[in-house]
Amino acid sequence: MKVITIVGARPQFIKASTVSRSIERYNSRIANNGEPINEIIVHTGQHYDYNISQVFFNELNIPKPNYNLGVGSSSHGVQTGKMLEGIEKVLLKERPNVVLVYGDTNSTLAGALAAVKLHIPVGHVEAGLRSFNRRMPEEINRILVDHMSDLLFCPTKTSIMNLKKEGIEEGVYNIGDVMYDSVLHNLKLAKKKLDIFKKLDLQPKEYFLSTIHRQENTEDLERLMSIITALVEIDDQVILPLHPRTKKIIDKNRLISGDIGRLKIIDPISYLEMLILEKNAKGILTDSGGVQKEAYFFRVPCITLRDETEWIETVESGWNIIVGTEKKKILEAVIKTSTRNEIPSPNFYGDGKASEKIVEILVKTLMSRFSS
Repeated sequence: MKVITIVGARPQFIKASTVSRSIERYNSRIANNGEPINEIIVHTGQHYDYNISQVFFNELNIPKPNYNLGVGSSSHGVQTGKMLEGIEKVLLKERPNVVLVYGDTNSTLAGALAAVKLHIPVGHVEAGLRSFNRRMPEEINRILVDHMSDLLFCPTKTSIMNLKKEGIEEGVYNIGDVMYDSVLHNLKLAKKKLDIFKKLDLQPKEYFLSTIHRQENTEDLERLMSIITALVEIDDQVILPLHPRTKKIIDKNRLISGDIGRLKIIDPISYLEMLILEKNAKGILTDSGGVQKEAYFFRVPCITLRDETEWIETVESGWNIIVGTEKKKILEAVIKTSTRNEIPSPNFYGDGKASEKIVEILVKTLMSRFSS
């Protein structure tokens, strides 16, 4: 049984690592009493900087990709086209039984499209998410991929309902969130990274953590400048690991100069270091969907620097506040999170065994097809 996994961006490396571990455990269990799963990993090269690519394979013990397409950064059309061409060649050579794609990036779209054109079943991990903002490239990607997929692995009840409203009910599974699996697994390893506090001269619960990478924020200079200005005016220490694309835009347009208050801009950090900083932050300001969820897992107040979110459960619970990018609203939310008392935090994201359920469903589905 051959499975091809398509990855290309930092969050996908993390999600795919949990499924790869479950595949290894499955192969160990069946030993010589069943057909093993042969996983082939294809890295599109969408993220190619060491700090947001190779370091994750090293740190999380992800198997080395069997193929690296090295597409790099380009416009959406050029990048997706290069991926589509490269992935198609791999699929024609390997002839897998199923292709697994993750999330909502151009790598996700290209992987699903290449597979469906060749009549290869597609499994979409993190299916059913909707921001209902079609100006987001990610929203277009996830909608298209969901409508191409044979197996839709949903993280929440809300994602199931989103698919049902679009007429997708077959092959849909509520398995929980593979990111929750990852946090549970990697937190023990992350505790070995406590030297990050000494390196950054930080004390737990005495700083805010921020990330900015969404196209809607980085390519709109007014929005980006508003976020940065707000971060500079926060009274507490603010740590900002800067995405290479965001840094390039900031430097090109000279958006940061002079006194930046207690804002500390650093290079991208490893996943394990990020987990430690998230868990011990006073609060988090981000436009990342994954970071919103991780903040919720750690019960750390989150401020979302967007106009909407796919992870509405975090907002409905009260742990996440959507503020957009207006400076005044951001600073008001910072004050609110700093004075907020403990609130309930229901478990919306499964039992930490989402990746095992994916493997079980793959085996059951593919075996039934072989025997029919």
